[in-house]
Amino acid sequence: MPIRVLEPAVAAQIAAGEVVERPASVVKELLENAIDAAAGRIAVEIWGGGAERLRVVDDGHGIPAAEVPLAFHRHATSKLTAAEQLDAIGTLGFRGEALPSIAAVSQTAITTRPPTEDAGFRLELHWGEAVDSGRQGCAPGTAIEVRDLFGNLPARRKFLRSAGAEAARIQELVTRYALAFPAIRFQLSSQGRAVFSSSGSGQPREALAAVYGATAAAQMLEVQAADPDTGYSIEGFISAPSLSRASRTYLTFFVNRRLIQNRMLAFAVEEAYAGLLQVKRYPLAALNIGMPYADVDVNSHPAKREVRFLHDNAVFAAVQRAVRAALVAESPVPEVAAPTGESGRGRLYGNPRPSGGVSGLAPGGLSRPASGPAANPYIATAGATAGETGEMPDAAPDDSGFPLPGSGLLSRPMTPLKVVGQLRQTYIVAEGDAGMYLIDQHAAHERVLFERIRRQLQERQPLSQPLLTPASIELTPAQAETLDAGWEWVTGYGFAVEPFGGGYLLRAVPAILSGAAPETALADILDLAALQGPAARRREDIMAASIACHASVRAGQPLAAPEMTALLEQLEQAPNPHTCPHGRPTMIHFSSYLMEREFGRR
Repeated sequence: MPIRVLEPAVAAQIAAGEVVERPASVVKELLENAIDAAAGRIAVEIWGGGAERLRVVDDGHGIPAAEVPLAFHRHATSKLTAAEQLDAIGTLGFRGEALPSIAAVSQTAITTRPPTEDAGFRLELHWGEAVDSGRQGCAPGTAIEVRDLFGNLPARRKFLRSAGAEAARIQELVTRYALAFPAIRFQLSSQGRAVFSSSGSGQPREALAAVYGATAAAQMLEVQAADPDTGYSIEGFISAPSLSRASRTYLTFFVNRRLIQNRMLAFAVEEAYAGLLQVKRYPLAALNIGMPYADVDVNSHPAKREVRFLHDNAVFAAVQRAVRAALVAESPVPEVAAPTGESGRGRLYGNPRPSGGVSGLAPGGLSRPASGPAANPYIATAGATAGETGEMPDAAPDDSGFPLPGSGLLSRPMTPLKVVGQLRQTYIVAEGDAGMYLIDQHAAHERVLFERIRRQLQERQPLSQPLLTPASIELTPAQAETLDAGWEWVTGYGFAVEPFGGGYLLRAVPAILSGAAPETALADILDLAALQGPAARRREDIMAASIACHASVRAGQPLAAPEMTALLEQLEQAPNPHTCPHGRPTMIHFSSYLMEREFGRR
């Protein structure tokens, strides 16, 4: 076939397909234009999931009557004047493609008026061609109505989902912008029925309550971090570990208030929750990453959903550290809920305890109880002498190495828990000022040992203990490959392994594993490391968590009262005492109110 230049209408439809994928794409472009226009109120109305009809109304600065037709010419924009400005784009829109693309695949009408003009102007277009225009009375701002989306492209329209599914996409989009711009009042209605509204008060927690509900909003933790060296800032909210979802769809990211999709940022948040959430559970997050405009390329995706960072590693580290710092500083204890749902799970426990340093572990390790069937070499007994105790500083490092505020057993100060007894040789029953606690002895001991292993590694204390008889071990090809690739970090934790015949010879193990099965521990560690990939920080946590798991007391193992007391004292000193390194809770709380209510005292 001969080469031909496409008809302008066909070229416009092809170009529009890159910008307008579905009704939510139209709403996104119109929302961004309204935000750039300094709107204080934005109302979105949809019918038939937006494909039949949608309308976006704002009270922004409007468009002068003489410029309205020009706004629907491709590449016409008020936000850029020179190519140099592409290196520092501060507006959400900048290409001048949205309005002509929308008009090319729909019947579009715009009514707009700047506050300085006495009357507004209305322009109507069908499939990109103007059919009517003229002056019209209207309130200051802009209203754009889009009908019969993809009506001239039936092949494209048949790929849209049901009206309910398309409406759900629009609702998700509007709510996410409400999180990023709490000072703007967003309203959404579908089929004439109001489905979402934010206050526009400028209070972020009010926006959270409008999007997630008051109960979930109360469990969100604020993130505020800034790095003057890079100019990066991280602000927003994340969920407490007690609040999670089964998918990643609740992770929302903005870069300089621009809504984006970025797998690296999602991974950074998930890494920050390592050891705090159970497997296949994901947090809620709404974070804005502020950075110099020159450090981010927003012109890398036709629909502007994706961006490119100049320094990927620095952005990843900034997000991971900021989220982890907020988690470590304010991690709550799960609370058992009343049957009526009046006592919300995950409330903050707030008993007073004097601030400042708390007793630490013996710097030389833990002492072994003298005798008894419950004796465990890894739990220090209570009543250590003054010479056997250390002092932990108020600022403890988090998993990323950053200093954090003083850490205690709970997110707020409390009086020490008093051991009552052991239940089913698995749970420690303890009493506190606000009620009763059940502590999972294995999960709690895992957390204690995990923190000790990491501290010993940071302080370069000896971790290894030679075996009286070297153990011959066989590894799978995948395990052997992981061992060869990570030889330094395996030996750094106290394992001494050397090739022997067709397998390997294990000559030494971490001292903390002297009473466990070291061969099984090494195999498990290599399997987990292979699954997690080469992320160094995560790999170190896997190593420490697996060693701690194999060395911890087990369910069904009886403990003496001094051992239980010592375990709680050591757990209190951990920076993250509320979960084991694998994300399971170490304790649950039965509040005094709940118990009194169940016994009819309230």
